[in-house]
Amino acid sequence: MSFPPLVEPGPTLTVDEVRRYSRHLIIPDVAMSGQRRLMNAKVLCVGAGGLGSPALMYLAAAGVGTLGIVEFDTVDESNLQRQIIHGQSDIGKSKAQSAKEKIAQINPYVNVITHELRLDASNVMEIFAQYDIIVDGTDNFATRYLVNDACVLLKKPYVWGSIYRFDGQASVFWAEYGPCYRCLYPEPPPPGMVPSCAEGGVLGVLCASIGSIQTTEAIKVITGIGEPLIGSLMIYDALEMSFRKIKVRKDPNCPLCGENPTQTALLPDYEAFCGVISDSASIAVKDSTITVTELEEMISKKEDFYLIDVREPSEYEIVSIPGATLIPKQGFLDGSALSQLPQDKRIVLHCKSGVRSAECLAIVKGAGFSDAVHVAGGVIAWAKQIDTSLPVY
Repeated sequence: MSFPPLVEPGPTLTVDEVRRYSRHLIIPDVAMSGQRRLMNAKVLCVGAGGLGSPALMYLAAAGVGTLGIVEFDTVDESNLQRQIIHGQSDIGKSKAQSAKEKIAQINPYVNVITHELRLDASNVMEIFAQYDIIVDGTDNFATRYLVNDACVLLKKPYVWGSIYRFDGQASVFWAEYGPCYRCLYPEPPPPGMVPSCAEGGVLGVLCASIGSIQTTEAIKVITGIGEPLIGSLMIYDALEMSFRKIKVRKDPNCPLCGENPTQTALLPDYEAFCGVISDSASIAVKDSTITVTELEEMISKKEDFYLIDVREPSEYEIVSIPGATLIPKQGFLDGSALSQLPQDKRIVLHCKSGVRSAECLAIVKGAGFSDAVHVAGGVIAWAKQIDTSLPVY
């Protein structure tokens, strides 16, 4: 099914622009009209990280006239394995500014607008209203639902991508012509069920594969060529080098874009909607959380406690807190770890940042270990505050 071009053609190309975009211009499907649409387009990338990097670079190279970047983070050394728009000299710099500088080197004709803030319900509508199409490079469910809902309410196409380890997904959600993100995922997964890339890892080059698909889809929607992934979900397995395309239908009962929508405005709190941690974990950590400084004091005083690392073996191999015993989270979820816990010592749990250990703490407390605690910030806080010689991953 073909769709009308999203953007009207802009002004006639200059001689310099003809030279620059000549390989587009000689493609009959794109030609002069398609290139003028690209140059007249306003595209917003949410995030300048793994997916945002290739998307921004190729959108700029393609000649998109205005590129917006929503990004509040700074460049960290651990980003460089996959976030190719940033380099060694950018460490510590604003990601938005770093990306803007690289885009200027790729294509000085592109107008770059940076929004250096955290996207939320209070600002998303105003920002999105300035653009024709939204490309989402985020890695958390709260922002994805926020982006989707704003796009539906503003009637804008939403180019979505997701990556994890060796797997990637991509689609185009446009409620005017097909399903929205909520039609595919009506509810967010239970907290802790789907690890983030920071917890589970991602093959760096996978970002290029999915990010380039997102860019391709944005170009197709802008110019009206080909068959965009509207109503389809593309699934990529890098290990098998396989692509699968699955049909996604509009849900007539979708609260946002269905036949009788019940949600006519943004939710007040998307973090609460998705839940960073479960209700049971929220209850468990109350008055049962210690800092890494307190943990260090417990170790130095040689207090009698049992320190458990609930991360995966591959993470433990990278860095660990001295004296910690590795018992991965899955053992707590299936109950097998409970028999390994000593009855005569206080249980202290930690993970990378505190999310997984909070979930495990709820299980441990439910099993009767009432004085158990978990460490806020986990290994990351330990490496940053206690032993700075350790790597942060």
